[in-house]
Amino acid sequence: MSKGRNLVIASVVLNVFLAGALAGGAVWIRSGKPGQGYSLEAAGSRLPDQERVLFRKALREVRRESRQVILDGQQARREAADLLRQPVLDTTALAAALERARNADIAVRTRLEQRIVEFATAGSAADRAVLADGLARRAGPQPKPEAEPKKSP
Repeated sequence: MSKGRNLVIASVVLNVFLAGALAGGAVWIRSGKPGQGYSLEAAGSRLPDQERVLFRKALREVRRESRQVILDGQQARREAADLLRQPVLDTTALAAALERARNADIAVRTRLEQRIVEFATAGSAADRAVLADGLARRAGPQPKPEAEPKKSP
């Protein structure tokens, strides 16, 4: 009887785990978080189908054109990681590797932003409004203005 009981308990635990995983996955997918990327790219996710395809194609083209810059940035991050693992830290080399990685990131982002500007320039006012809504949504709520501190008498 104890073997059967153990199997029932194991089955219940497994089923609870699977149910939780399925529910968590469904919530994750419905929240719209997977694969959104950073805010400028994600802002185009609600464009009409044809414009969204063109938008994504334009951004993929920038990434393809920027492949070497992306690879250089990745290499710089690997070098930084290797430097951090050394018994004696070479701060000058670490700072240089991180700067190369940062510069590569900035270069790619600048190219992406320029392509988004070109896309917006060629698009309709309605498409620009969709992009604006996407940016505003991902920027988060607007902070409340800070109240002036009360003056003591």
